[in-house]
Formats: sequence, structure tokens, C-alpha cells
Amino acid sequence: MSEGILEADYVIVGAGAVGMAIADTLVAETSASVIIADRRATPGGHWNDAYPFVRLHSPSLTYGVNSLPLGTGRIDEVGLNRGHHELASGAEIRAYFDRVLHERLLPEGRVTWLPMHEVDGDGTAVSLVSGQRRRLMARRRWVDASRADTQVPATHGPRFRVAAGVTCLTPTELAQWRRPAAGYVIVGGGKTALDTALWLLEHGADPESITWIRPREAWLLNRANMQPTDSFARQALAAMVGELEAARDATSLKDLFDRLEAARLLQRIDQSVEPTMYRCAIVSEAELAQLRRIRRVVRLGHVRAIEIDRILLDDGEITTSARHVHVHCSAGGLPRGPAEPMFQGSRLVPQYVRRCSPPFSAAFVAHLEATIDGEDEKNALCAPVPVPQVPLDWLRMHLQTARNQAQWSRYPELQEWLRRSRLEAYSSVFERLRSRSDSAITDLQARLRQARRPALERMAELYRAATGAQGSATSAPRHAAVHNEAG
Repeated sequence: MSEGILEADYVIVGAGAVGMAIADTLVAETSASVIIADRRATPGGHWNDAYPFVRLHSPSLTYGVNSLPLGTGRIDEVGLNRGHHELASGAEIRAYFDRVLHERLLPEGRVTWLPMHEVDGDGTAVSLVSGQRRRLMARRRWVDASRADTQVPATHGPRFRVAAGVTCLTPTELAQWRRPAAGYVIVGGGKTALDTALWLLEHGADPESITWIRPREAWLLNRANMQPTDSFARQALAAMVGELEAARDATSLKDLFDRLEAARLLQRIDQSVEPTMYRCAIVSEAELAQLRRIRRVVRLGHVRAIEIDRILLDDGEITTSARHVHVHCSAGGLPRGPAEPMFQGSRLVPQYVRRCSPPFSAAFVAHLEATIDGEDEKNALCAPVPVPQVPLDWLRMHLQTARNQAQWSRYPELQEWLRRSRLEAYSSVFERLRSRSDSAITDLQARLRQARRPALERMAELYRAATGAQGSATSAPRHAAVHNEAG
């Protein structure tokens, strides 16, 4: 089949949250033309593949693209998220990104949408329906948003052997399962496993019937501290102050995490097990209480094979049966490749610019592309913040976020963009705090200013002590703001 050519100012490969946030900002802030290509039929990335009971772990208010709100801003009145801002379901997120495409992007007349297209290494888009091949040409930059594509069980099978006759389901298949089971075995310790455990409990599974193979314990963020509106501003600010004071006063890395847990800033399911994982997963305290009902937790390493009557693990085995339902929740999640400069001549490789904030980071990087000319200057403003894997990454993310924010504070225009950004949210909230005659807020702001520098210096010291790292890569940023508008 003959090969045509499609040309635009920007070619974005990947229509997940990152790709859509970049496209939205480029279309809103420039006159550029954009091609968006994705192997799926609809925008939304991994949300199209996720299990039916999936929800955001963070408030809908700060997810998606800058130009269109997600959700209504409702506070949940029932359930395990009661008292917190709503969490969009997978179905709501898929519908949202479809609206972004058809109500915001395509009506501009500058966006070409290529669904069901695989893009190969030389920039050729191949239709998965017709086989038509088209060479994609970017006049300005090629945006590789596929790097952010999340692996989920429905698309990435188990990395262990499953014997014939064993029932091993994805969470999607579990939601469709209609047979009694002798018990359930959850394999994995990440967000998918948390969601699956809560779903089973919500649907009446006896906690004693659930075996949870959890090779590693994780530190979990407390959702109560991540509510980005005025009515929750005092608690959000107190959480920021608490993090800084815990770091400032910590005598060791373990002492730091003990202080963070005591202040209810970090949580873990089993308080008798030292966490060795940190992935920015977020739970409410009500969810945590439910998860603790599951007592049959197996810590014998990763699963190697599931046989009819036993499960083989790194460090032992446990019994099972053909009447047990095993749930594969051990897909890789976010890809964790090495950090690299985001602006690379003809390429743009979006990564985090702030801890645990992929959509905001994508929109911010696109804003830099739209408003700043020099590539070195752009890269200086958005040094990659690592995608976390282990508890030490809590420190790495804080330090690099602070360095980036210190750079941003030198640009009044960036500060104004942050105040206007829907995805950032906290800047405008803390700006309004300044006008309040509230002694508690004034005290928190003073404590934040006092703690900021010594806290960042202590974080850098703890990081160096843990890694043996040297030099500026782990030094505390000068005049860094942990949050630009907090105080």
C-alpha cells in the first residue's frame, strides 16, 4: 500500500492523560497544528484498558487537561471517600477525554486525530484497521507521550507460570466472575491490588477468605491532606508544614518516616512491616481501615508459579486449590526509564516536573514550549522529577520539585500561569489565604518559612547519607520554595 505524508507543527504519540494535556495546552496557547496518534480507538490511554471498578486516587479537580474541569467539585457524602472531593470513575474519565477531543481540540480545526494507529520507530503511522501507512512529519517537535503509558493487567499478563486448571483472572475478569469460590488470592501490592482488595470487601467477601500475596509493604499518601480547595486549605498547608518540620528534625531516614507516619502524612497497611515501596498511591483513612481487615498476608517474595494445589514463591510456597480464584494485580504500572532532558531538539519527552503530578507536569512542559524560546532555559525549568519506586524516592522527589520551583519563582509569568492553572490548584488557594485574617493560617505560614531552608538542607543530607551521592545533584536548592504560594 502506498505511503502518504501527514505534516503538522507537533506530532504527539499517545493520547493518554499526558498526551492530551500537552495537546490541550499547545492548542490553547499557540496557533500550532497538532497530530495525535494512538493505537487505541479512543483517547484516554490506559483508562481504556483498566478494570471497571477503577477510580482516581486523587481528587478529580486536579486531573485531566487545563481547559476543561473533570467532575462537579462535589464532596462525597457516603462511602470510603466520605468528606473528600469526588474521585472520577474509569467510565467518567474515558467520557471526559472524549469530550476534550471532540469539544476542545477537534473544533479548533488544527488537530488531526489518528486512532487505531501504531507508530513505528521511523515515524510511520500504520492503521490497525486498513493497514494504510502514513509518514508523520513534525515541523517543530515530535512529542513522545507513549513513555507515560501505564501497564495494567488487562494488557500485560502475569510474569509467573499458571498451570492448566488454575483460575487466574485479571481484575476486569474478576468483576465479571459469577461462580462461588473457595477463596481469593490477590497477587501484587500496588494500586491495582489495593483497589481489588477493597472491591472484594465491598462486595461481601469474608476477609478470612482473602489471601494477599504482598511481597513488599508500601508507604501510602493520606488523601485527607490532598484536597485542593479553600475549605481544606488549612489542612493542606498544615500537611506541607508537617512534611518540612519532620524533615528538619529527622535524625535518620527511618526517623523521618516515623515522623511522617506519626503526623498522618504517610500511612502503611501493616505497621509492623517496614515499607520498601513508594509509588505515590493515595488512600483515605477509611480505606486503610478496610484493607487492614485482610489478615492473611503472604510475604515470601514474588510468585513464580501457580499450580493446582500450591503457589510457588521466591522464598517458599503456600497451598491453594482449583476452587480458589487468583487475581493478577502485578502489572508494572508506570514505566520507569532513566531521566533524560525533556527538550531534545526535534523531540519532546515529557516527564514529571513536580512530584506525583503527571497531567500538571505535561501541561506545564507544553506551556514552556509555547512561551519560552531557548531550549537550555526550558530544560533548566523542568529538570525531571523521578517516578517513584522506593521510599528514598520520597526525598528525591521533594528535592527535585523544590529545585524546579526555585527556578519557577524567578519568572513572574510562570507564577501567574500557576495561579490560573486548574491542574495546579494550590497556588490560587494559597494566594487567597494571604488575604484572610486567620491567626492559625498566619502561624502556619510563619512555620513554613522558618522550616523551609533547614528542611531541604536536611533532606539533602539524608539523601547523601543513604546513597553516598556527592555534589549538586543532591544539594538543597537555594531560596527554594516548597510551594510557591504557600507563604
